[in-house]
Amino acid sequence: MEQSKIIVRVANSGDLHYAQTITDEMTASAQVRGTGIAKRSTEYIQQKMQEGKAVIALTEDNQWVGFCYIEAWSSEGFVANSGLIVAPEFRKTGIAKQIKKRIFDLSKERYPKAKIFGLTTGLAVMKINSDLGYEPVTYSELTDDENFWAGCKSCVNYDILMSKERKNCMCTAMLYDPADHPKPEETAADFRKHSKQYERFMRLKQSRLIKFLKGKIGDKQKSVFSIFFNL
Repeated sequence: MEQSKIIVRVANSGDLHYAQTITDEMTASAQVRGTGIAKRSTEYIQQKMQEGKAVIALTEDNQWVGFCYIEAWSSEGFVANSGLIVAPEFRKTGIAKQIKKRIFDLSKERYPKAKIFGLTTGLAVMKINSDLGYEPVTYSELTDDENFWAGCKSCVNYDILMSKERKNCMCTAMLYDPADHPKPEETAADFRKHSKQYERFMRLKQSRLIKFLKGKIGDKQKSVFSIFFNL
């Protein structure tokens, strides 16, 4: 069966009825992966739609496909593209990349001077971000806005984040600085060159963080771990 054309656009008040489906899928996805999309209420998602700070993907016959929204922090000095979610039947079709590109462009339109950042546990999202011009960074380069970090409380990994004084967690931080950034083709090429290392790094980071918190590694290993991950 031929797949319907997918339209990716800025969400509006006419899309409010999709909010429950979106939040339900966010919750289900986080449970399956065992890692966090910070939980957001239906009312919060609807607010983003009404403010024109979200991107939605729909088929021509109005079937929901995907979603992402904008959050501004630190007096609009930082912007996060958050809550990227795609309906299960449309995953691995390339639609996530289209949504990320549109929300990235919308962020630059609305907040031209802001640093755009994201947190992800997925290598696929890291690749998409790299194609847009993001670079992996330490958590210290992100916003220090308490309200942003409070949003992580509903994530299953929140205890890990706080035990490391918000310096590290399961997610990888990525940043686009409009005042000082490489060209997208440079960050994309760097990701391709080091993708295997990134993948190993993320797996090692996640496994070591869990073991570290459970007290299952010795002092020597803890020392090595702290050097690699600045813990």
